[in-house]
Amino acid sequence: MSADCLFCQIADGRLPARKVYEDDRVLAFHDINPIAPVHILLIPKKHIASLLEIAPEDKELVGHIHMCAQKAAQVAGVEQDGFRVVTNIGKNGQQTVFHLHYHLIGGRQLRWDM
Repeated sequence: MSADCLFCQIADGRLPARKVYEDDRVLAFHDINPIAPVHILLIPKKHIASLLEIAPEDKELVGHIHMCAQKAAQVAGVEQDGFRVVTNIGKNGQQTVFHLHYHLIGGRQLRWDM
């Protein structure tokens, strides 16, 4: 955990979140600035700054996050109609919180340029 990281503070309960799914390694919660009817963030509880910081020992954790995305999509009711999962990396990739996270976006027809 990183003491000054927003998502680490959410993961350890210092900041509130509307949780969708949680286990010992991953937390899924509603984005506070949604871009679609369903906009859920999935984060590892371990602090990893971005996709570029994933280490070989994180391989199982990253796979686990994808399994949790399935569960979050089911809870949100978008698994039948489809959804998008995306991660932003770095400044030009529009990453604003430097803690690895995935956006699960759905609930309507999504544009390609989103």
